[in-house]
Amino acid sequence: MAKSGPGPSASALALAASLAMGCAVAPAALPGGHRVDLTHPFDAETIYWPTEEGFVLERGTSGMTEGGYHYEAHRFRAAEHGGTHLDAPIHFHAEGWTLDEIPLDRLIGPGVVVDVEEACASDRDHAIGVADLEAFEARFGPIPTGAIVLLRTGFGRFWPDRRAVLGTDARGPEAVARLRFPGLAPEAARWLVAERKIRAVGLDTPSIDRGRSKTFEAHRILAAANVPAFENLANLDRLPPTGIQVIALPMKVRGGSGGPLRAVAIVPADGEAP
Repeated sequence: MAKSGPGPSASALALAASLAMGCAVAPAALPGGHRVDLTHPFDAETIYWPTEEGFVLERGTSGMTEGGYHYEAHRFRAAEHGGTHLDAPIHFHAEGWTLDEIPLDRLIGPGVVVDVEEACASDRDHAIGVADLEAFEARFGPIPTGAIVLLRTGFGRFWPDRRAVLGTDARGPEAVARLRFPGLAPEAARWLVAERKIRAVGLDTPSIDRGRSKTFEAHRILAAANVPAFENLANLDRLPPTGIQVIALPMKVRGGSGGPLRAVAIVPADGEAP
């Protein structure tokens, strides 16, 4: 199994280095364009799989100390897979990378946004197929080798309405059979891996596979190729189809099968979404 992928562009690496410096870097030091946050905040409304408890913030200390300064510290608990998060390959492949093993060059790189909102609006069970991807390429050119492919179903606009996003607001194991949302068809996952050798793939629904899936074939195909998947992305409607850079950095949990993700897109100044 290949353990490496195409390297990030020089501009993406420069951006990552700048971001790593944190608040010491003025916005002017970043590459041109604007940043779009692709991450939903984590709170009590964050959507998790029906079998999971959800995100819990346990309030700890908050207030003025005897020394006269403010101090605040809390605790949180959450499942690996919920909210805006990353699926590590080991989630569906025994020999795949764990969360901490995913190379940075799989998480930083040029991105494209495939808009399938119209099809998903008319059919919430829509399986995003090769035809959808070829229709994108007919308009915008081939998906570049090593791209991060973001699939815009339009379901991000429903967040955090569980019924609208998931197709049900029921909880527990019995609710899984009621899930109804779009996802990537297995043949399209296979095409992206074999024909376009993508770096990663993401979308604005809770799962790369459709809600109705029972066998999670798209997950399995991607995981076997060590392709990370980003789920529950936000603000894909604010991105143009091409020309963006994507930075998707998860919490680095040793041995994890997934975890919370902070994803950002850099849109060139002349690349505003219509």
